[in-house]
Amino acid sequence: MRLFVFAAIAALLGVAAFAKDADPGFLKPTALYDPERYLPPPPADGSPRALAELAELKRFQSEATPAQRAAAASDNDNENGTIFGGVLGPAWDLSKLPATAKVINEIVASEGPFSDVAKNEFHRNRPWIVDASIQTCAPHKPSQDHASYPSGHATLGYAMGIVLSNLMPGHAQAIMARSALFAENRLVCGFHFRSDIVAGQQFGTIMAIRLMQTPKFEADMKAARTELSAAHL
Repeated sequence: MRLFVFAAIAALLGVAAFAKDADPGFLKPTALYDPERYLPPPPADGSPRALAELAELKRFQSEATPAQRAAAASDNDNENGTIFGGVLGPAWDLSKLPATAKVINEIVASEGPFSDVAKNEFHRNRPWIVDASIQTCAPHKPSQDHASYPSGHATLGYAMGIVLSNLMPGHAQAIMARSALFAENRLVCGFHFRSDIVAGQQFGTIMAIRLMQTPKFEADMKAARTELSAAHL
């Protein structure tokens, strides 16, 4: 799996010049080309791997404590930079860090269209479509029924984590651990399978690299880095 991630990143870096020349602002979905260049297909419904993932998901749900379920529900509802407050401390107040908040908002704004390209390509059934006994931590819409792969939450969590780790390398380990938990909580929530999470990690990494290659985003990161340094983060 690591080799696949590295190959995807290498392919991505090979089109870095295109990213810089074509898009001085947010990412555009068309800049991704074909998602199949970067992600393997998800397991087919009913395959041994898919059945193993379903069993793992059921185990996560059965073993989760009330506190874990509450935390997963909170992560479901908060797709933004506030999720890192617990690991960065009281200085992580985005209302007082406008340059950093701008960078986070740019990541959030880019993730939906970016992930939708892949979701529409792979059209994987959500867990509750595969097995009606799966309980989710929040209501879901019919439009979500076939949008399991990759996980948008995982994509966003890892994209934010990679960018923030670049801005605050002294906190990188804690930041990336929080990104991983944010992704894992999609299993507790019943919204995704394991391979959806793994693909989200891969896709989030690609997304973060593409953003950081973009001149406008690069300039915004520079401002955020100065701001974070002044806040002793």
